[in-house]
Amino acid sequence: MLGQRIVTAVVLLALLIPALWSEAVWPFPMLTLAFLAAAGWEWARLNGTVGLPAVAWAAAVLLAGLLAWWAALVGTNLHGLVVLAALAWLFGGPWALHAGVDGWARTPASARRVLGVGVGIAAWVALVEARAQGLGFVLSVFCTVWVADIAAYAGGRLFGRRKLAPRISPGKSWEGAICGVVAVWLLAWGWWTLQPSWPMLGPSLFSALHERFGPGPAMLLLTGLVAMSVVGDLFESLLKRAAHVKDSSGLLPGHGGVLDRIDALLPVFPLALALTWR
Repeated sequence: MLGQRIVTAVVLLALLIPALWSEAVWPFPMLTLAFLAAAGWEWARLNGTVGLPAVAWAAAVLLAGLLAWWAALVGTNLHGLVVLAALAWLFGGPWALHAGVDGWARTPASARRVLGVGVGIAAWVALVEARAQGLGFVLSVFCTVWVADIAAYAGGRLFGRRKLAPRISPGKSWEGAICGVVAVWLLAWGWWTLQPSWPMLGPSLFSALHERFGPGPAMLLLTGLVAMSVVGDLFESLLKRAAHVKDSSGLLPGHGGVLDRIDALLPVFPLALALTWR
């Protein structure tokens, strides 16, 4: 299992890093669109659609993204979609977690599937918009989520006592979540300190929040972004618990599915952009 995880991680990084650093515009959008289409297939399966109909929902994500790219809408006319997605996650995510597995199961299946397409497209637009803000910006958002997740896992294993959401994800603890916040604070401080040494990366999420809101509010907003990464993680756990499965799929050997790897990113990218756009 560990060997599979390592090999899969290396392959994913081998795809992601060149796409991020490419001087051409299209590699990162097309790579991320492919991943989100796969996530759309997983979402459909978690909500009761299997076989070719599930593939059709993935195709809907892919086609919508390609049409938006062909029409040159991304980066110009879809800011409203990103802000709408940010607000939907901010208010709808906690509401869904409060309603729990039973509340999600009572939601009409068609509405759940359509929501999956909307989540996928909004996440893709936010990713592309974030990359357009600069390499430093998109990397800093990725690192915020990854560092928070790793620190929360490690902190939970070491200090976890009080369960965060026992009915949805029994492994998560308040102590782990706090460790994730502290780790992101340290990441932000280190990035602010070293950013003058990395001029090729350009502005970051941390510098954008600092310049717009000041240091204190910036740290509070980072805390909020970490909290929303947890909401994204828990929301995907809710989907899996409702479907009675451990992983969203087996597409990524050793890691589960695409949704298992991007769940925390789904709310954070739209919110990060909504907070920093002028």
